[in-house]
Amino acid sequence: MTNPAPTHSSDPYREWLRQRLGQEMGVREAEMTIQGAVQRRGWTAVRTLGPRDVVAVLQDVYLVMRDQVGEGRADKWLEVASTDLAHLAETVPVPTITPSYIESAPRALRWGRRAHDLALLLARSHAEIAMRSLGAIRSNPDLSALETAAEWDVQATQAEVRRWETEDMLTNLRADHARIEVADQVAASRAQAELLFLRVSELEAGKGREQASPAQLAHSRLMLTQTTSFLDAFAPLVAEEDADTPLTMLDMNLGNVRFSLGVPLHPNVLRARHTLNYAQWQAGEQAEHAAAVTEARRHLAQAEAEAGAQLHTTLEAARTHQADLRKLAQTVESLEARAVHLNAHGGDPLSLARVRFEWRQARAAARIQSHRMEEAVRLLEALVSEPGDFR
Repeated sequence: MTNPAPTHSSDPYREWLRQRLGQEMGVREAEMTIQGAVQRRGWTAVRTLGPRDVVAVLQDVYLVMRDQVGEGRADKWLEVASTDLAHLAETVPVPTITPSYIESAPRALRWGRRAHDLALLLARSHAEIAMRSLGAIRSNPDLSALETAAEWDVQATQAEVRRWETEDMLTNLRADHARIEVADQVAASRAQAELLFLRVSELEAGKGREQASPAQLAHSRLMLTQTTSFLDAFAPLVAEEDADTPLTMLDMNLGNVRFSLGVPLHPNVLRARHTLNYAQWQAGEQAEHAAAVTEARRHLAQAEAEAGAQLHTTLEAARTHQADLRKLAQTVESLEARAVHLNAHGGDPLSLARVRFEWRQARAAARIQSHRMEEAVRLLEALVSEPGDFR
C-alpha cells in the first residue's frame, strides 16, 4: 500500500496521485499525465484535486495500461489503487478553499413543485452555511483545532447537494427512458396488429394448416380490435422512430473495487465522520474515553455498513440487468438472422410477420434491461466520479 499523502498538504489528493503514478511511470511522466487529465476536462491548472477527480485520472491511466501491459495487470493495478484511494478518503477530507468574501446569509432560491426540489434547496443552503463556518473558523486562531471537523462538515453538505442533484438527474433520465419504452411498446403492437390481420385473413379464407374453429377466429378478431385500440390511443403520444434507436449495451466492468469510494464518500458516512471529529474536538484530551466519541464511532461504523449494503445492492442489480441484457441481445440477433433467412428463401408473409413481432418484443425487453442498468450505473457513478469516467 502506498503511504498516504500528508494531511497537512494543501493538495493531498494530488500529492497521493503523483506518488502513485510516479511508481509506475516516473515523477515527470506522472505530472504530465495529471496535467493532461486536467486540461482535457477543462479544469483550471491550479485546481485542488479531490478523490472524485483522482478517479477520473486513474481511469485515464487504466485505459493506457490496458493497451500496454494487458487487461489482467491493468485491472490489478486499478484494484489496488482504488482501494488505497478509498482508505485515503476515510482519513483526509477534500481540501476546501473558502472565498475571501462570504455572504452573511444564504441567498433566497426559487424551487419548483417536485418533491426533491425543496430538499435540494435546503441542501444547498446547508452547504453555504458550512462553507461560511469553515471560513470563520480559519480566521480565528482560537478555533484552529476545529478546522478538520469543519472540513468534513463542508464535504458532507456538498455530498448531500450531490445526492439531490443526482435524484434530479435520475428523474429526467427515467422520463426519457419511459418515453422510449412506450415507443417500443407501440412498435411491438403495430407488428402484432400486422400479424393478427394476416392471421384473421388466413382464418377467414380457410387457408391455415388446420381447420379454424369459430372460437379461434373470434379470439383473433378480438385481439386485433384491442391492439388497434391501443395504437389509436398511444401512437399519437410518441415518436415511433424512437423504437428504432440502437440498444445501449453498456458493456462495462462492474467490479466492486471500481466503486469502492462509494462508501467513504456516501453522504451519511461523511456526516457521521464529521460528527465523530466534532465529538473528538469537544472532548479534547479525553477524546479516547469520552462516551460521545464512542457513540460517534458506533454511528460511523453503522453508516459505513449501511452504505456498503446499498452499494452492494445497486451493483448486484446492475449486474443482473447486464446479464439479462446480454441474453436478450442474443435473442434479438437470432431473430434478425431468422428474418434475413426467411426473406432470402421466400418465406410467407405470416411467418415474416411473426418473426418481426417477436423481434420487436425482444428489443423492447432488452431496452428495459438496458435502461435499468444505465440508471443503476449512473447512480454508482454519481457517488464516486463524474459521469462517463467508467465508460
